[in-house]
Amino acid sequence: MTSSIFLTMAGWTSDKFRLSCIDNNGLKRTLLKMLILDNGTKNSNIEAERSATEYLVDQGVPTANANKSLLSFLAINALELSAPASPVLLECNAPTVPPGWLQLSGHPKSIAPVANGIVRKRISGPTDTELVAYRQLMGDPHAIKVVPKFLGVHQVGGEHCIELHNMLHGFVEPNVMDIKMGFRTFTESEVSNTALREDLYQKMIAVDPSAPTQDEHERKAITKLRYMQFRENMSSTQEKGFRIEALKMRGCTPVTDLKTVKSDHQIRSTIGHFVNGRRSVAKDIVKRLRQMRTLIEKSEFFQRHQVLGSSVFIVYDDNRLGVWLIDFAKALPLAHGTKVTHRRRWQMGNSEEGLLYGFDELIRTMEAVQQQSTHAVGRHQSRATDI
Repeated sequence: MTSSIFLTMAGWTSDKFRLSCIDNNGLKRTLLKMLILDNGTKNSNIEAERSATEYLVDQGVPTANANKSLLSFLAINALELSAPASPVLLECNAPTVPPGWLQLSGHPKSIAPVANGIVRKRISGPTDTELVAYRQLMGDPHAIKVVPKFLGVHQVGGEHCIELHNMLHGFVEPNVMDIKMGFRTFTESEVSNTALREDLYQKMIAVDPSAPTQDEHERKAITKLRYMQFRENMSSTQEKGFRIEALKMRGCTPVTDLKTVKSDHQIRSTIGHFVNGRRSVAKDIVKRLRQMRTLIEKSEFFQRHQVLGSSVFIVYDDNRLGVWLIDFAKALPLAHGTKVTHRRRWQMGNSEEGLLYGFDELIRTMEAVQQQSTHAVGRHQSRATDI
């Protein structure tokens, strides 16, 4: 195995993207072997077969072929299936079809494409926080323009799911990036316990032995808040109000080990790789982010909620670009009388999460990448003229 895989982001080059493409080819060969061994046996669960068939037909597969096994389709199409939302959804693992659910393999949040440009996301039940949030978002004339369209609730085999617009629907071999927003992704209730924990101290020193203070070393224990802030500080989250969770380039496997991308240079370099020198893409992303920021500032929903753990999801191909704010499992209503700016630094009890601060910083970063792309094009044209 090449040592390039173990390079830190300080030495970031396009090697990781090339490696991901090589890995992808290996996985394609594996899937092809699976296809050869596949005997075409159908899943006995009617709901699972129906959902898989609907999805294949929606992707342009003839009805007769759609009745073939989902495994065969995946092998033939060599990992073209993907779904939006959190970084783990960018993984190219082959899906399985458990009873009543088309679930991406190994995905704990249970999001899967169904048909007609729809994805289903499993929720806890009819009072789930994300379901409540999406219903309110759809009733907000500003917020509805920022988030994927909510299409209702569906029940599959006793499980409740929300149905959302599949943000990859209609794109051809797209490039995808997931950017986690805000200063923190944890709720105040998660870290309100001030008990000292030895297990979290051990986790901290396993990552960075020099991270604990002298007192913490002596006690050999830290609070959960201390640990969570330590973890957030490893990325650009606390400084920039956003961090790059994952990205996937056309023809390559996803790059998901980006949480330690922290410096301005590392962030701009990573986003620069993502836009691939296309100044029109960077320009359109900046335009959309500015629009989203304005809409969020005007939205009553965002005035009444703290929004933790949400992501900016960016997708583009040769012809189209889309940017949305996704994931509202921790969109919590504010206590009566509490107001947030979404820009102030968080202190226990003020409910600030830094969502708009993150937008401000992300827009500035994208503008810098756009300028770099413009200069790169100018240098290229100058060299061409000299020749």
